[in-house]
Amino acid sequence: MCGVTSRRNADELIIRGSVSINGEIERSLGHTIDPENDEIRVRGKLINTERKRYILFNKPKLYITALGEGQDDKRTIQELITKIPQRVYPVGRLDYDVEGLLVLTNDGELANRVLHPSFELTKVYSAVVKGNINKEKCLRMQKGVELEDGYAKPDFVKILKTDKTSSIVEISFHEGRNHLVKRFFAEFKHPVKQLRRISVGPLNIGNINRGEWRDLTSRELKSLKKALRLEN
Repeated sequence: MCGVTSRRNADELIIRGSVSINGEIERSLGHTIDPENDEIRVRGKLINTERKRYILFNKPKLYITALGEGQDDKRTIQELITKIPQRVYPVGRLDYDVEGLLVLTNDGELANRVLHPSFELTKVYSAVVKGNINKEKCLRMQKGVELEDGYAKPDFVKILKTDKTSSIVEISFHEGRNHLVKRFFAEFKHPVKQLRRISVGPLNIGNINRGEWRDLTSRELKSLKKALRLEN
């Protein structure tokens, strides 16, 4: 709940003696604590039961999905979320040159479920690709293609606009392999020119401006937790 680790890994930390309660090492699972009065430490570091935050963030291009200092003078998204007092973390990542929806939270259990493939949250992207994609090729794409790390089959492929030089396509996957969308289109000889993620599960980017964020509404959070089979 404090964003330290997953529930399963938390059990392992306790068994290994990495967790203390009021200065005493605790190795038994299921110990009930009083978060208002008990002092909990993991590997000596004090854990705060801070307010849970669930953020929708519209990542701009040319920002690294990371907290802390950038690499090779590249900016990170931390520069854009300085007004959030809680220590929230990005759930997953978007490439440096990709923009769109990111979920930020300090709820470790929810974050792990969003990332876990068993919950099959769909991720929808809007892609501008090189070349004309006709209906025949769109049907071929819908059937999927073999990549170097396994077969990739989209949930849907929808042509929004196309001409001789480029096409605008919506595509959805419910898995999160690295550079999946780019590699998928490359297999069909349509390299991606621009890529934007517009939704994750029940969450949609809506009218959030690039580089800005907002808290999830209660309805959005309830829908997300339902999709992740979490109790409200």
